[in-house]
Amino acid sequence: MSVSALFDPDGIAVIGASKTPGKLGNDAMSNVEACDTEIYPVNPSSSGTVFGYEFVDSVHETDADLALCCVPGHLQPDVLEECGEAGVSAAVIFAGGFAEAGNDGRELQDAIEKIANEYEITVLGPNTAGYAIPHLDLYGSFVPRIREVQTGNIGVVTQSAGVGITMSFQLTREGYGISAMFGLGNRMNTGFADIIPMLDTDSRTDSIVIHVEGTEDVDELFDVCQAADTPIVAFKVGEHDIADFAQAHTAAPAQENAIYEDGFNEPGLVTVSSMTELIDAGRALADSPTPDGPNVGIVTAQAGPGIIITDFLKGTEATFPELTSETQERLNNLLPGITYTENPVDTGRPMPEFGKVVDAVARDGNVDIVLVYEIYEDSLGYPVDELEILSTEVGKPILFTVAGPDHALEDERRQMENAGIPTFNAPERGAQAVAALIDSISEN
Repeated sequence: MSVSALFDPDGIAVIGASKTPGKLGNDAMSNVEACDTEIYPVNPSSSGTVFGYEFVDSVHETDADLALCCVPGHLQPDVLEECGEAGVSAAVIFAGGFAEAGNDGRELQDAIEKIANEYEITVLGPNTAGYAIPHLDLYGSFVPRIREVQTGNIGVVTQSAGVGITMSFQLTREGYGISAMFGLGNRMNTGFADIIPMLDTDSRTDSIVIHVEGTEDVDELFDVCQAADTPIVAFKVGEHDIADFAQAHTAAPAQENAIYEDGFNEPGLVTVSSMTELIDAGRALADSPTPDGPNVGIVTAQAGPGIIITDFLKGTEATFPELTSETQERLNNLLPGITYTENPVDTGRPMPEFGKVVDAVARDGNVDIVLVYEIYEDSLGYPVDELEILSTEVGKPILFTVAGPDHALEDERRQMENAGIPTFNAPERGAQAVAALIDSISEN
């Protein structure tokens, strides 16, 4: 079996398509109808058109190689059998009530898995809200307005499609986006080990973030993560006892979290403990050069946020090198005596020379990563011109934590992002992103 039909379908059959707004089959049609491939709404109880496509009675009347199955769980064996007979090679099963629902559900899932294996059908799910590949206008999901998720460079693979969708919308709200999002659900025959290698070879994906509740193919998960060239960030849920809830959600097996702590404790793999950290680490790894080491130089225009940043990073593998005498001399010429010119460097407030201060620290040979905090002032703005030159010339990660009203700073924030300088809107978010960069070059 191959997952290629999920990424590049020749035709899509929406089985259980509906004209009625609010029904799952209508929402799925509204999401997929813009995809640049033939769309077939399949429903023997309907006639006419939906979103401009003519209803057909059976998947046998289509040339689809991907089916979005919008029918109840008890109908899935018959539907999947028809798909197999019609030559469909991949299917997304949205319905729940399978292995996560007890013995009867497990028997139903076993039945459709047997059919899928017989016809070599790749199944995403069951019990999933689907997936999205925005640059292809391919939204294999019933979630309303998922087509508003923007194209970006982060690949998202989550056990819970709800988590993947939440992250996709958050990345879009913050002005970024995704290269792809896959919600695995019950992982009947398509899991982490199938999707991650596909994203690893995707030129649009610069980092991969994964959310794990628990999976039977844990060894395969570790293998593909360790083999990937693309940076990977993992969020394993289960620090406390949530086994019953997770099992009832995506049929996650009861496992000790230590299994995952050991498996992800490898160079190049980053682990985090929240969804926001997962997003920010993914962004930092996707958009920053790989640091040469853990030495962090901090520049702040307000001491309070700088102290928060420093305090957090001192609890990680970050180190704070002494700045060279040449850097110290530059800083002393730039800053009045009331400021702090060690590392962290604090200017007290934004100032016309702030860009030169950042430049001095970033060019210091002892510094591997630069983290900046600056409040926005209309009279000064951000030192975008200096930062664009600096980012090109030093080849180090430079991260910026911004503060101010969105409408005022948005244009300059986007300029920094385009120059390869990830920006964050809270001190701890910038600090956590720096910690992720350090984790990516060392054992966790």
